[in-house]
Amino acid sequence: MTHKSVRLGRLSRVEGEAALLVRAHDGRITDLQLNIYEPPRFFEALLRGRSYDEPPDITARICGICPVAYQMSACQAVEAACGVEVTGPLRDLRLLLYYGEWIESHTLHVFLLHAPDFLGYDSGMALAADHRGLMERALELKKAGNELVATLGGRAIHPVNVRLGGFYRVPRPQELAPVAERLRRAREHALTAAAWVSGFDFPDVEFDYRFMALRHTDEYAILSGCPTVSDGTVFPVQEWPAHVVEEQVAHSTAVHARLDGAGGYLVGALARYAINSDRLSPLARTVAREAGLGPVCRNPFRSIVVRAVEIVHACDEALRLIDGYTEPDAPAVPVEPVASIGHGASEAPRGTLYHRYRLDEDGLIAEADIVPPTSQNQARIEADLREFIEPRLDLPHAELAAWCERSIRNHDPCISCSTHFLDLRVEAR
Repeated sequence: MTHKSVRLGRLSRVEGEAALLVRAHDGRITDLQLNIYEPPRFFEALLRGRSYDEPPDITARICGICPVAYQMSACQAVEAACGVEVTGPLRDLRLLLYYGEWIESHTLHVFLLHAPDFLGYDSGMALAADHRGLMERALELKKAGNELVATLGGRAIHPVNVRLGGFYRVPRPQELAPVAERLRRAREHALTAAAWVSGFDFPDVEFDYRFMALRHTDEYAILSGCPTVSDGTVFPVQEWPAHVVEEQVAHSTAVHARLDGAGGYLVGALARYAINSDRLSPLARTVAREAGLGPVCRNPFRSIVVRAVEIVHACDEALRLIDGYTEPDAPAVPVEPVASIGHGASEAPRGTLYHRYRLDEDGLIAEADIVPPTSQNQARIEADLREFIEPRLDLPHAELAAWCERSIRNHDPCISCSTHFLDLRVEAR
């Protein structure tokens, strides 16, 4: 028997901080803990006692990368409590805003956070030094997403134009013309990116994932839909608490979520694609096929390809919405408070994001519950690490640590969002 200790200071290229502990005996992992040690930020408690119209602005501050996701889930939950549904051009504008966030967030992950793993670079900056043209195209692609968010949201980070019922102001068609021009160039860059990442060297692994994502009747679900599980389970958003159980674990300040109390599951790009690949735009479906993706992808390392396909879809669909845009009669529909409970869910770039609010008769928030994607994926990320690392425990320290980081970055975790990475220790006996 041998004893082995491996330490890694922290995980790079993710948002947030955590540690990984691995204990092994005779070549078998006996304990594996992804320790989230960031202090909880208590957003749910912060919302209690606030006015019913404040969650879109407050929850947007949970994440600087995907604030629109928090705004959309929050709006839909409060609107559901008040008996309001936003439809027509206003809904289209919300979806268009969301596409902007998808473009900029996925581009950031694909080029700066994930691609370096496949090309042997320590950082996106090191990659850019050797591939300036590639990174310039990536930045132009991300800028297209930022511009779309800024045009509809008032600014690119933490948009201020979103409100219950719609927007404070809606754009005139001519304001979207320059955005469309930039998106047409971005779509070409997205097509090139999808072909590029599909040629990476991927480990030959597949995991038996239990996927969950929203599914919509006639679109690739982003803004809304019914939670749908790969085993055939489908339930309305308002039944979320009956199916998703959150549990505190001793080794983390972030809770773990389990589906029907039965175990971990996966949300995010792979899950969305598995549940909705038939709903991609025709162009994105063609790109997925040419990239070698079937209707389901179970290799987490190929998630970078799925994200690239989703960028193509977002650019393509954003252009379709702009081409068909008709300015609504009013920037928002009235939303009056009602003593009730409302549920809302949308597909953040990292996966399904759920909000629930209970309003009292004065329109104040009595209860708030937010379930972000990364906390839902925590248990499944640990399972990925266990399955992938165990056959590789004899690798040298640096190589083993790199594979641990790569396995986690496959899921684009946002540790800061998940708190209510990486100091690595491997103890082998």
